[in-house]
Amino acid sequence: MIPRPLLLLCFVLAPVLAAAQTSAQAAPNANSSYIDDQGAAHITRVVPVPQTISPEARKMLARKVTDAKSSPTVAEQRAGIDHWQTGAGERSRQLYPANVAADTMAGIPVRIVTPMQTVPANNDRVLMDLHGGGFVVDSGSLTESIPIANLTGTKVVSVLYRLAPEHPFPAAVDDAVAVYRELLKTYKPGNIAVYGTSAGAVLTGEFAVKVKQLGLPEPASLGIFSGHGDFARLGDSWDIFSLNGFSGYLADPDAPPPDSSYVVSTDRRDPVLSPIYADLHGLPPTLFITSTRDLLLSGTTNLHRAFLQAGVPVELVVFDALPHAFWNNPDLPEAKEADHIMADFFTRHWSGAAH
Repeated sequence: MIPRPLLLLCFVLAPVLAAAQTSAQAAPNANSSYIDDQGAAHITRVVPVPQTISPEARKMLARKVTDAKSSPTVAEQRAGIDHWQTGAGERSRQLYPANVAADTMAGIPVRIVTPMQTVPANNDRVLMDLHGGGFVVDSGSLTESIPIANLTGTKVVSVLYRLAPEHPFPAAVDDAVAVYRELLKTYKPGNIAVYGTSAGAVLTGEFAVKVKQLGLPEPASLGIFSGHGDFARLGDSWDIFSLNGFSGYLADPDAPPPDSSYVVSTDRRDPVLSPIYADLHGLPPTLFITSTRDLLLSGTTNLHRAFLQAGVPVELVVFDALPHAFWNNPDLPEAKEADHIMADFFTRHWSGAAH
């Protein structure tokens, strides 16, 4: 078995926490590169912060994050993420006023996010958000939906699909399709857009393939924001970055993939689980967004190429220097820019909208 490439990277904007596995004194301060006989790269890089990003983003990248491994339980992960998402969601509402209400659709819990000022032309339109969180937690049903509802002047239905490990694949796909079927009772497919970040981005691709298999009409457009479509080959960036980019714990390249509780025994090349192996012809216009320090940079761009090769109208936006799903930090100027790009794309691709 050829080992996955090993890259040892250090970040010099700020020293590592004293409690971290690596101390400031032990961190390498020189560049080196060795490629072994199997092509694996053994690299040390001192990577400065580029001048292309905002002061707020520079401050975020300077946060002290331990690179020591931790193993919180699923319950601990969910409690921590729920606490963070509540605070970040409230901040999103301050920046992007909207009403949030709990409801169910097709028996699936959802959050209905309605802008304070609805664009009249959008009363017959709706967006469906599939949140991130590694299929284990909810790390985006508020921060991903509130800005988009406000900026588009359109209602967003954020689907609280069943989570792993209790409910592995295809439970989340089934829930997304069930809510979509319910929306089709009220909205024309050309007046529905579906999007997601991280796990939700993966799920968006899975959903689109499943909808095609079922013979249902596709929505007007898709948004795949920092995701992938290939559980068999996660790509180069997976071996380079953590969730925080260069900071934080970097997993052993030979460790089992962390998505096993979602995939379980499903063939990793199953065309719904991994849409890159599916027939993608005929899918709706799709916006892909990622960043250069995103652990799913490879996954996002590889799926973008697969859509492109299938003749799907696609757009790709790559932000510089920022980590995975950075738009979940609503105060970043780049997050505001990304949200506007997303909202503009959906607005341009409603059925009958002017292009």
